[in-house]
Amino acid sequence: MAELQAAGGVKKAKTPFYRLLYVQVLVAIALGVVAGIFFPDFSTSPGVKALGDGFIKLIKMVIAPIIFCTVSSGIAHIQDASKVGRVGVKSLIYFEVVSTFALVIGLIVGNVLQPGAGFAGKAGDVASVEQYAKVHRTTVEFLLGIIPDSVIGAFANGDILQVLLFSILMGFALLALGEKGAPLRALIDTSAQAVFGVINIVMKAAPLGAFGAMAYTVGKFGATSLGSLASLVGTFYLTSALFISIVLGTIAAVSGFNIFKFLAYIKDELLIVLGTSSSESALPQLMAKLERAGCSRSVVGLVVPTGYSFNLDGTNIYMTLATLFIAQALGVHLDLTHQLTILLVAMLTSKGASGITGAGFITLAATLAAVDPRLVPGMAIVFSIDKFMSENRALTNIIGNGVATVVVASWENELDRDKLKAALSGKAAVS
Repeated sequence: MAELQAAGGVKKAKTPFYRLLYVQVLVAIALGVVAGIFFPDFSTSPGVKALGDGFIKLIKMVIAPIIFCTVSSGIAHIQDASKVGRVGVKSLIYFEVVSTFALVIGLIVGNVLQPGAGFAGKAGDVASVEQYAKVHRTTVEFLLGIIPDSVIGAFANGDILQVLLFSILMGFALLALGEKGAPLRALIDTSAQAVFGVINIVMKAAPLGAFGAMAYTVGKFGATSLGSLASLVGTFYLTSALFISIVLGTIAAVSGFNIFKFLAYIKDELLIVLGTSSSESALPQLMAKLERAGCSRSVVGLVVPTGYSFNLDGTNIYMTLATLFIAQALGVHLDLTHQLTILLVAMLTSKGASGITGAGFITLAATLAAVDPRLVPGMAIVFSIDKFMSENRALTNIIGNGVATVVVASWENELDRDKLKAALSGKAAVS
């Protein structure tokens, strides 16, 4: 203990690598691959299959409360941004427009490349969490089905679209209440923290779930399934690169700076995010660097924190791509109505969950349940490789928020162009 005490304080002991969750998940994935290839009978046994199925059920357990808390709270807190005037309004408009681009580019690439088309599965093959039957419905029947007979029934039955509708209405009701609704908003925010605490506990079982999901997938569909999974990972990275270079690159160029020079400027923060798989881990450093790059403190203080809830470009791309991959892998056709539902639901479910362990997977689960319940068991496929995509989600999110801050500062004439030029050319102080 004496060795840990220095300079009047106590140093925190470094966590052994083997106790890190992401290390455990990676080891479990590797063991799952080995088991699936060399012991297919064991890997497709009910016991191994139950590991993946059980973890998916644990995730499903918290979908409805998470959707209610994050969506209603996210809408209610729009007033926190709008209170500061036009900066908040412009930021929110920018976030929604760019997030829509992220969702759309994910759908386009997913439809064109179809990374899940060669998986050769079908609905019901991957997991037996529940057996679903979905009858084709007209648009009117679909819209009427969104309206719950009762709020409690929507939560009890796990109908995500009905829960989502109530959450939106509650959010706008709290927004209209203003200060009178502050106590209830605080209660919902606290409830969200508690539910995310449940998720953190559930994620302790992630290595077992990852092993079961990967072992069963490889054992059931053969080693060729690894190629489909690798295709999804590659497609996700490719799509994110296209989004950053084309969409954010164009936005940056119009705003007077080069996206690649900006990436070089925040490379240290990107490395932190890469190591932690959380874009919030580099938030303080990012805010300080944006100020040194000429953005006013007031704009940085508003746009960056707000963007971490409303501007999750990487998460949006992930949800559209992963949803299409699962549908293609299970042979479930998603028509135009389904894909428009993906856009709407993903836009809402992605709000407010940034920086939380497992948040990307939770929002994917909510999106799948809302689009077509037959897709939910396919989560087991994607979960086996989710670790390889979480870093890219976080990286794209932080890049998107950094660009958004510079753009909004430029719109508000609160950007020092000389400081920005010096920073991106490597001439500015970095301490």
